[in-house]
Amino acid sequence: SVLPSPARPSLPDRFRMFRSCEWEVLERSLNILQASDFYWGPLSVGEAHAKLQREPVGTYLVRDSSQGNCLFSLSVRMPTGPVSLRISFQEGYFRLKNWFSDCVVQLLELVVAGTRNNPLHFDEMGGTPLV
Repeated sequence: SVLPSPARPSLPDRFRMFRSCEWEVLERSLNILQASDFYWGPLSVGEAHAKLQREPVGTYLVRDSSQGNCLFSLSVRMPTGPVSLRISFQEGYFRLKNWFSDCVVQLLELVVAGTRNNPLHFDEMGGTPLV
């Protein structure tokens, strides 16, 4: 399930300089992401985890990452509690583990579909698979 966002934030202004082709990918993806129900914008990891703690396992949200070298984080309610995973942006693609796309929303769709048959394992999750 998805934890819906309270409001549609404006485009983040904290991004480093991107090449024009990267900026086009980023801007298009941000517009699509902002139209989704699960983008929370500048939410801290503590705030995200507090919101997810009360939700069913599998509920997720996307927020701006607090890491300077990362644009977004995916916060997910796992059986052991909430965890946050960094979504990187390299060479015009958003990446999470072995998946990549030029759109954050499409990346999440790939991850959701892909983990149904092949759960992900992240060090941050202490061995608990993401399905």
